[in-house]
Amino acid sequence: MEGRYSLVEAVRARLAEEQGTLFKEAPYRVALCYPSPYHVGMSSLGYQTIYRELHAHPDVSAERVFLPEDVEAYRRTRTPLFTYESAAHVSGLPMLAFSVAYELELTGLFTLLELAGLPLLREERTAKHPLIIAGGPLTFSNPDPLEPFVDVLLQGEAEELVHVLMDAALSMDREALLEDLARRPGFLVPGRGGKRYFVAKATDARLPARSQIITPQTELRSMFLIEPERGCSRGCHYCVMRRTTNGGMRTVPPERVLSLIPEHARRVGLVGAAVTDHPRIVELLRTLVDAGREVGVSSLRADRLTQELVDTLRRGGASNLTVAADGSSQRMRDLVDRKHSEEQILRAANFARTAGLKQLKVYNVVGLPLEEDADVDELIRFTAELSRIIPVALGVAPFVAKRNTPMDGAPFAGIREVDAKLDRLRRGLRGRAEVRPTSARWAWVEYMLAQCGPEAGLAAMDAWKAGAGFAAFKRAFEARGCVPYLARRVEDGRRNPTVWPTVPHVAPLAADALLEGPLASADGAMRRRSVEH
Repeated sequence: MEGRYSLVEAVRARLAEEQGTLFKEAPYRVALCYPSPYHVGMSSLGYQTIYRELHAHPDVSAERVFLPEDVEAYRRTRTPLFTYESAAHVSGLPMLAFSVAYELELTGLFTLLELAGLPLLREERTAKHPLIIAGGPLTFSNPDPLEPFVDVLLQGEAEELVHVLMDAALSMDREALLEDLARRPGFLVPGRGGKRYFVAKATDARLPARSQIITPQTELRSMFLIEPERGCSRGCHYCVMRRTTNGGMRTVPPERVLSLIPEHARRVGLVGAAVTDHPRIVELLRTLVDAGREVGVSSLRADRLTQELVDTLRRGGASNLTVAADGSSQRMRDLVDRKHSEEQILRAANFARTAGLKQLKVYNVVGLPLEEDADVDELIRFTAELSRIIPVALGVAPFVAKRNTPMDGAPFAGIREVDAKLDRLRRGLRGRAEVRPTSARWAWVEYMLAQCGPEAGLAAMDAWKAGAGFAAFKRAFEARGCVPYLARRVEDGRRNPTVWPTVPHVAPLAADALLEGPLASADGAMRRRSVEH
């Protein structure tokens, strides 16, 4: 009992530090679940927006649930998973709604279902169990691995979909609800119907998304988040949020943004896929900073920076400037239509130095199709040049192709190959710049989940049951016969050349890389070699 009491008390302590928490008695209660810990979930603008939207429905309340930091404490004390707002047992609520940001959060979803005492697989649950719903950023690319575990998928922007869902849940029994949602745009009901890979679009009247709760216990301490623009006007071939997604970029007038920021919010984060592409971004930043607020911006585009903009960020409390290059060389940036040049990034470094910032952070990717050692060497040379202007931290991620992008189907470069590129970078930049790589192994796991179907979700479940280590994922993908989307496309392309998308140079090079690289065919040998790499 003492152990369970301490877990509840820890949640109550967090609640006491929050501003804006919503409490409501309502006929229908939803457990709004985030499959990562509290400090991550409460930094999610989408999660907070849906929390507020659910409470806006007259007959619905939402109670938050997060992946515990100490899962073993729940297991050891046999504490049922409970909600933050009322400490209610999650299994007793009629609906669990999961917000899933990216592929590797699948294991968190499994853990939450286990702690709630619910069967993981949809087919093992009955009408006595809560409905399991999932949405979130993952549905913009490939939600297929979620299908074996959920009753309904909400695809795309969910501000209005959740109201449709709640109206149906309040007026229909379970079977009628599922049949009805299967016929509605934006919903996919596994085994019953719905348009696959549909990305719903919220009306402009619902914008901007913004925080409901401010708390010091987050990645972005006590920061109010708001979205001055949604989507992107650019066409980067690797990006899920490129201009063809939901009509490109939609901007919100600064006057409306400012009117929605509470007076007590002294720290404000401007969040979006391309915030500095907002035509009035400098005006908005200046107004916030002149009012004495600290300001952060989530996405700075090097080609949109000016000295005034960077100076304003510095006055708003910034100590570093972060930009993304997303290509180890100009050849690679041209390949993926990333509209940045070395000159623009050098200019950003000089802006940062002039403003008195301490460091330039540059995000980049390695392992794009057709990348060679010469491209990595160009990144080394250029990063060293930047470091002579201002200290540089280079964040490097292996390229992972996402569904519903022009790079869909491009192969993973291979774990050994990526590790060799990262080692080349470290050796080339030793003493001149800090290199912060992400794991090639876990990038490969992400790739398999991003490029495979529901069988990859089942493999992730098997791996989770076996401890969720990398070796467990390798075995599970092989045992479930998971074949990346690219292999299926190549086999289809042999029979029907029109299968490949028409984006110039990207799709053909993906096919060539498959046929000549470690993923040699679509048969069992290919699957074995894909697991090895």
